[in-house]
Amino acid sequence: MKNTFVHKNAALGYNINLGNFTTIEDDVIIGDNTYIGNNVTILSGTRIGENCQIHSNAILGGIPQDLKFQNEYTLLEIGNSNTIREFVTINRGTASKMKTIIGNSNLIMSNAHIGHDCIVGDNCVIGFSVGMAGEVWVGDWSNISGLTAVHQFSIIGEHTMISGLSRVVKDIPPYIMAAHDPLQYLGLNLVGLKRRGFDSDKLEELKAIYRILFQQKRNTKFALQLIEKEFEQTEERDKILDFVNHSKRGIIKGYRE
Repeated sequence: MKNTFVHKNAALGYNINLGNFTTIEDDVIIGDNTYIGNNVTILSGTRIGENCQIHSNAILGGIPQDLKFQNEYTLLEIGNSNTIREFVTINRGTASKMKTIIGNSNLIMSNAHIGHDCIVGDNCVIGFSVGMAGEVWVGDWSNISGLTAVHQFSIIGEHTMISGLSRVVKDIPPYIMAAHDPLQYLGLNLVGLKRRGFDSDKLEELKAIYRILFQQKRNTKFALQLIEKEFEQTEERDKILDFVNHSKRGIIKGYRE
């Protein structure tokens, strides 16, 4: 390891690979069996789990890019089995949530940026050069394709697929595909849902729910009441109802008219 710096108060687990010219500051914790490549910078307040791969030139735990930040003590928490590719930047939190959180088993592709106080779930794919502003929430199994820009405070539901070069300025409900500009509903994320064991009956249920929701786009309240009345209570139905009811930014549009 050439010119690698590890602060004496950093806590590193067993079987850690450290590349050349890597810097690990004070108040950093890294779990067992984690690979850290060349020229990586891991800043104070960063917590990384086990079995992660951090590739060259990534910068983790940087100061939030938020004018309200007053140098308060905050964290970046990264779970287990994540792959973080070249030149990724992930900032720590602010006083808003006190931490940025990356779950488990995610792939964050090269040049992506995840801003302060974001929460990314498990098994997500964050594509090449995705730009994610502060306080974004991303549900489990989401796939955000390359060069997508995500507005601050946006919520992306679980099992979603967002096409490349998208502009996310509205919330995206779970289980769907979204594309075009402005971003619109294109149907269910069928490939992803089938891979995760959703059967044909469940897919038909989800299709019917979204058909009502987007056909009644001028009266969302009525659509939600109709869905609650017409469909038996299931985990998926209730997640959709809860998502739309609690959306502060509003959800994306239906099919292109």
